[in-house]
Amino acid sequence: MSTDPWGRVDDDGTVYVRTAEGERVVGSWQAGAPEEALGYFRRKYEALVTEIQLLEQRVRTTDLPPSQAQQGIQRLREAVTDAHAVGDLDALLRRLDGLTELIGKRREEMKAAREHARGEAREIKDRIVAEAERIAAEETHWKNGGERLRQLVDEWKAAERIDRPTETALWKRLSAARNAFTKRRKAYFATLEDQREQARSEKEHLVAEAEAMSGSTDWGDTAAAYRDLMRRWKTAGRASRDDEEDLWARFKGAQDTFFSARSAAFTERDEELREHAVAKEQLLEEAERLLPVKDVRQTRQLLRSVQERWEAIGPVPRDSRDRLEGRLRKIEESVRNAEEREWRRTNPEARARAEGTVAQLKASIEQLERRLDKARAADRDKDVKDAEEALTARRAWLEEAERTLAEFS
Repeated sequence: MSTDPWGRVDDDGTVYVRTAEGERVVGSWQAGAPEEALGYFRRKYEALVTEIQLLEQRVRTTDLPPSQAQQGIQRLREAVTDAHAVGDLDALLRRLDGLTELIGKRREEMKAAREHARGEAREIKDRIVAEAERIAAEETHWKNGGERLRQLVDEWKAAERIDRPTETALWKRLSAARNAFTKRRKAYFATLEDQREQARSEKEHLVAEAEAMSGSTDWGDTAAAYRDLMRRWKTAGRASRDDEEDLWARFKGAQDTFFSARSAAFTERDEELREHAVAKEQLLEEAERLLPVKDVRQTRQLLRSVQERWEAIGPVPRDSRDRLEGRLRKIEESVRNAEEREWRRTNPEARARAEGTVAQLKASIEQLERRLDKARAADRDKDVKDAEEALTARRAWLEEAERTLAEFS
């Protein structure tokens, strides 16, 4: 008799498998050695293992529907239960139990997802109905309103379905809103002639106002008044085509008369501004001759005269203003810098500080030079390097300090 942990072959060739419920016959073997029989039935067990592994992989890595997965588990469970194979069949059943539990969780997750989707669909359809009812009650741009209602119907069809009673109630409200919009649109077009007559009357008044202002020279306020007339024109509605064209021609003619006169006046003003720019160019040339500053007090007086004449000249064209004022600011800045340098040069405390800094740096350099000589004599390369780096830094500082001190000369 031949055995292994999960099965055996008795002397008459009968093959058994061991399970938690005891032994059961899985076949017989007469064609060879008992080890061959066990090998044959072990391969059948391995085939079951492979099938279960494949199903596990599909369940964990794909969106296999739970119902289809459950069918596969049931088929494999029956195959394992009645398997003519030798191996740990109980372990395979436990793996199938684990898959069943996983599928149960997956089913609950899908149920929750469906509920969530239904909730979102309910929100979407509530929004669609609310917007449709707003359009039905308020919209007066009939083309846009009708197009938007058609879009809302498409959005409704694209959304997930919800429970039938709610779906039916919301659809009735949507249909009622569409019908209400259609009725209101028909009523509007039925009274369109009255509205056109009202628009013609209102635009007659607007034309009269426009023609009355066409000779005004109060450029700013009148231009604003024309903009207000245009705003009112746009909101007045449309008259019949012939009336609309005639009224618009008169309205635009009055505007053109005013704005043409304003343009001519602005052209004259622009010429004056250009003359101001030329005068300021000449004044800048005079101011730039003050540089470089030699006598700070005299230069400040001359610059003040330039600034007073600059203000007296008046405004310049906008496209020249920044450039001209920038040049003047540079001159003013140069004079301020000269004043600051003069102040520093005549400041005894600052001079004393500068002299002290120079003396301190020279003393430090002498001390470092002595340290460098000692380090070189003793062949201390690191100390030589440190001293050289320190000397380089302090000599640079000394140059800067001496330049500062020279400003007081």
